[in-house]
Amino acid sequence: MYVPAFSMKQRVTLMANKYELIATNPDGTDGALLAFAQQKRMAFKEQVTFYSDDAKTQPVFSFKARKAIDLGSGYDVYDADGQAIGWFKKEFGKSLLRSSWQLSAPGVEADGTERNQTVAIVRRVWDFVPFIGEIPLPFIFHFDFTDRSNGQPVLSVERKMSVRDRYRITVQDERLDFRVAAAMTVALDALQSR
Repeated sequence: MYVPAFSMKQRVTLMANKYELIATNPDGTDGALLAFAQQKRMAFKEQVTFYSDDAKTQPVFSFKARKAIDLGSGYDVYDADGQAIGWFKKEFGKSLLRSSWQLSAPGVEADGTERNQTVAIVRRVWDFVPFIGEIPLPFIFHFDFTDRSNGQPVLSVERKMSVRDRYRITVQDERLDFRVAAAMTVALDALQSR
């Protein structure tokens, strides 16, 4: 289930963040809807389900926190039948100045970090300034994941400057299942500040 490029658009509502994952056509334009996800705000144990459409008629995959409180324990990605197809977790020690993640799927073991350390530091300062931290950060940020064994690119997630969050995702490694790449992308938006 390889998808070389797709985009993600976020819609913010009062009780949930909603994400549309859209195929990218060869000419760079938006194609068909690949999946729709909704993340409830303030959930005790994080779980995000992806559906075939925004009416949420058919679940197609999901990710779920392993533990309710231990943020470093990770998240498992499941197919529509509940079978694990990958996992990811934030590396909190490495993430103090620059967010770092681990990503795993069949045949893929990758490490991801924010591309620009200066932007990473500015984001952290921004979040701690009273009142200003509530204003959405206008900066773009990018994450690059590389294969742990050979350093080759696996996945790139680039947030584009816009009023709503919009991301461009490139999957360089054909071994990486779209569902795992999509779950990681939503996590980068939904879980990044945790």
